[in-house]
Amino acid sequence: MPAKNSIKEYAPDSYYHLYNRGVAKLPVFLDDQDYKVFLSYLKTYLSSPENDIQAFPSRKLKNYFEKIKLLAYCLMPNHFHLLMWQKEINGLSTFIHSLLTKYSMYFNKKYKRVGPVFQGKLKGVIVQSEPQFIYLSKYIHRNPLDITSGPGPEVHPYSSYRNYLGVINQQWVDATEILSYFSKINRANSYRAFVEELDERDLPTIKELMLDFEF
Repeated sequence: MPAKNSIKEYAPDSYYHLYNRGVAKLPVFLDDQDYKVFLSYLKTYLSSPENDIQAFPSRKLKNYFEKIKLLAYCLMPNHFHLLMWQKEINGLSTFIHSLLTKYSMYFNKKYKRVGPVFQGKLKGVIVQSEPQFIYLSKYIHRNPLDITSGPGPEVHPYSSYRNYLGVINQQWVDATEILSYFSKINRANSYRAFVEELDERDLPTIKELMLDFEF
């Protein structure tokens, strides 16, 4: 029986929530370097090739600039979440295979281990409605709340949330589509208020987005 939320075929011009965790729920990011290496791969895959200054063409990663977009991400110790869009039918499947293969090679070499790093097939769900699209970003950006002691998810350094707050500008993250639904001048209707304020009306929607992913 196929695993729940495993994607058999991606659709063109579509948005997806992609996620996976470490094999046996083990950590896949053990220190700051691990997080930064994963993000460096995302940056290289998604940035304009004009900005790629790697010395040797044979060592360059594939490039998916303008073929796929990353709208939101969050890296946690034993799992990750990505909200992405693809232009063509095979964009995301080839991208995610390259990304996870490259990171697994790095991880196994660094920690002198063999075997899979991530558990089973990548999980993913196609975005089929506007509310799902918006609430997915909230769900992704709220992930660090369980492990941080700060005032909100903006204290987590390995999330796209700070792009949405204007604290950083990772040009390979496209925050414009989701931010277009919110006010830049009215704090009560801002994206930050949407993410960091939670009431009982949010709970059913967020519970649906959690799918079968247990950390």
